[in-house]
Amino acid sequence: MKTVELSGVCKAFGKKQILHDVDLGIESGEIFGLLGPSGCGKTTTVKIIAGILSPEKGSVKVLGRSMPDLKIMGRMGYMAQAAALYPSLTAYENLSFFGKIYGLKGSELAERIDHAAGIVGLGDELKEAVSAYSGGMMQRLSLAIALLPDPDVLLLDEPTVGIDPVLRAEIWQELRKLADGGSTILITTHVMDEAVKCGRLAMMREGRVTAEGTPEELINRSGKNNIEEAFIYYGSGEHESQSDSGQNNQSAKA
Repeated sequence: MKTVELSGVCKAFGKKQILHDVDLGIESGEIFGLLGPSGCGKTTTVKIIAGILSPEKGSVKVLGRSMPDLKIMGRMGYMAQAAALYPSLTAYENLSFFGKIYGLKGSELAERIDHAAGIVGLGDELKEAVSAYSGGMMQRLSLAIALLPDPDVLLLDEPTVGIDPVLRAEIWQELRKLADGGSTILITTHVMDEAVKCGRLAMMREGRVTAEGTPEELINRSGKNNIEEAFIYYGSGEHESQSDSGQNNQSAKA
């Protein structure tokens, strides 16, 4: 059984169709990347998986249950692209507030806050008001909040934007530890050096999944030299025209 499974998912806002028949399957213990430009539907896909949005068509299952499901949502960590923080509170107060929503309390809450803050390098700034934080620090705090419940499924929407390379490497090291422990991690990104760190990728363009596989498989199937060239290839529709041409040639021979 796949941890996350989308089948024929469609979503529109008004007359604008955002997702077109999206199919995805993500295994337990996998770091899976959604790679695509802004506006391609990555964030909408993540929100549907998180149970924040519902599709017009198709099915969404997480841990074997149809979404939205409150019990399953309690086992998920979600980091939105736009930080949803309380600026008048300190970082520690924000972590404590969201930790209690996850059902944490007492010594367990304190331990999880220390652990999550340590992962993102915020230990020395926890007593500062979030209003004094830079954009990168808010990003780190949002990631710490998503890590609080030690989630079975972790959804991260552009998690390392504005974070320095050293801390970004440390965060990726921690994500791999979580995946090795059985957590399923979905990351959206438009950064190629982040994409190649994922076990598998789905490339998105205009609300459609254009290709899926490991970074190596996508590079090899496209005949390109790297993931950036492969992404351009799959995003241009060139592979579709070549596929259609091949089918036509086979029909002519028949």
